[in-house]
Amino acid sequence: MTFRNPRLSALSLLVCLTASAASAQTLTQPLGGAPQPFGPPPPPGVPSLSQSPPPPVALKQVVVNSGAIFAESNEPIRSGLVWRVFEDKGDTSQPNIVARSSSPTPSFTLAPGNYIVHVAYGFASASKRISVQSGNLNERLVVSAGALRLKGAVGESPIAQNRVTFSVYVPEAQNSEGRLVIANAKPNDVIRLPEGTYHVVSTYGDANAIMRSDLKVESGKVTEATLNHRAATVTLKLVASEGGEAFAGTAFSVLTPGGDVIREAIGAFPSVTLAEGEYVLIARHEGKVYTKEFKVESGLDRDIEVLAKAAP
Repeated sequence: MTFRNPRLSALSLLVCLTASAASAQTLTQPLGGAPQPFGPPPPPGVPSLSQSPPPPVALKQVVVNSGAIFAESNEPIRSGLVWRVFEDKGDTSQPNIVARSSSPTPSFTLAPGNYIVHVAYGFASASKRISVQSGNLNERLVVSAGALRLKGAVGESPIAQNRVTFSVYVPEAQNSEGRLVIANAKPNDVIRLPEGTYHVVSTYGDANAIMRSDLKVESGKVTEATLNHRAATVTLKLVASEGGEAFAGTAFSVLTPGGDVIREAIGAFPSVTLAEGEYVLIARHEGKVYTKEFKVESGLDRDIEVLAKAAP
């Protein structure tokens, strides 16, 4: 018969239970550490789902400082500029505009890449391809351009601004007028143009009082010119007697001696500006026709009266 000590058996059982609990604790919680979730650790190099994604890498912006100068003089252009910056996608693709400015010296903030910088000075322009990578850039574009400032006069008397207009043409071979650049320009307008020679047509009134001149535009300079007309403004009247009241609703036709119609008007006393020379006036009223020959002298504005009486 085997003798068992009850106290020894209980002590042995307590030791075994304590060892099992300690062993289980080492499987679920490191010594001295915070409680950890169950399951195997993530593989090396794989971020935890609880971590925030890394911030995106920002491309560094580049500042392009721009300006324009006149050819020949190298003087800076201080007004009248319009800037545009296009994304350069090569010659086979239409470039997209990414920035614009009307400042004489604009600064453009651009991402690294290729661009086309274009500047317009009235009807003149210049452009340049640039590559933007890092740091700040200074770009100066050279514009071969000048300007015209035009006026009209009759003798020593200036023509009112609302009575005269100018058209500017680029002459072409066998054609002095050539290609129209601008029409209906007003006196004292600054017409910015590429360097070169231009044909200017000045129209005084709305008939045949026209003057022409060839003018040269030099880079960095304003060419001022006054086109002098030999013309006058006449007021047309059909009257019963000299100095009498004009008949309303009269139809007038102004013709050259050869019969070419210069101007037609309807009214009691319409006005027309005509170049110096001889003319024939025809007046029609209530089914009757009256005529008169008259002469226009430069600078002499006057009334032209047609007497409403039957021809002898």
